[in-house]
Amino acid sequence: MKILITGGCGFVGVNLTRYLLKKVQGCKITIVDNFSIGRREYLEEALKGFAEDRVEIIKGDIRNRALCEDISKGIDSIVHLAAQAGVIPSIEDPFYDCEVNVIGTLNLLHAAVKNGVERFIFASSNAPLGEQSPPVSEGKTPKPLSPYGASKLACEAYCSAFYGSYGLKTIAFRFSNAYGPYSLHKNSVIAKFIKDGILKGRLTIYGDGTQTRDFIYVDDLCHAIYLSLTLPASSSEYWGEVFHLGTGKETRIIDLAVMVKGLFDKKIEIVFEPERKGEIKRNYSDISKAESMLGFKPRIKLEEGVKKVYEWFTSLKYERIKNATVLSGSE
Repeated sequence: MKILITGGCGFVGVNLTRYLLKKVQGCKITIVDNFSIGRREYLEEALKGFAEDRVEIIKGDIRNRALCEDISKGIDSIVHLAAQAGVIPSIEDPFYDCEVNVIGTLNLLHAAVKNGVERFIFASSNAPLGEQSPPVSEGKTPKPLSPYGASKLACEAYCSAFYGSYGLKTIAFRFSNAYGPYSLHKNSVIAKFIKDGILKGRLTIYGDGTQTRDFIYVDDLCHAIYLSLTLPASSSEYWGEVFHLGTGKETRIIDLAVMVKGLFDKKIEIVFEPERKGEIKRNYSDISKAESMLGFKPRIKLEEGVKKVYEWFTSLKYERIKNATVLSGSE
């Protein structure tokens, strides 16, 4: 199996590459990343012990159509993770968000069809649905609140259209809030809480902390992607579909902060700042469709997963965490 992973030096990409190398005997993986967020060393660190000839890393940008066509030659499946990820950056620059997410995805879909790629797995999120009465599900009408949500919705639509028009076997996964190791450069809430606890001794909550999210450990996401790569190609019921991936459990941000605070052996302060525009108040996923159709079942409980991430971060040197935090713009 030859797999192309876009954004493969990012958080999910690093974990997915490691997961697939262990899970799929003999698979070869091509990584394309522009290194705007991810770093080659993140991937190289995670892949120690694996044969070097099983992974090729290419520096490139998915907005380059010619590049997309070139890197997808001879590929069996594309897992498209590269994105402008985040609500606040999309509000600040909606044009860049559209260029990366929509045009980049269209470039890859077109290249997949041109080069005879069999399947195309797209990483979406809950953002296309906007503010909904939870749990969110595939049957609810999308009402995005941010340009990021709008761009992800457009990409889902293009995936459906390329299955309907060209027969490209697509699946769009709406990830809930993913967390896990190799998230040094991430500013999502669990990674940021742990980094802020280490560096500043305080955890910042935007709003009153009653907002909720569905947190899924990255290995559970990787397993769902693995399932999509090994589904029978002849079974038509999966293709062109959207699936929600999460745990189906709702966690308040204040409760998460208390959980993280309890892992430290030093005094940690929890502080509150005004809530940020465009962010959803309550969110968790109904994962029954993925469970029944794909056999997906999350395995890692939040307390266990957060402890794993905390232990991973605290195994790193303080200066490395500090430098990565400055580079990611969260300082």
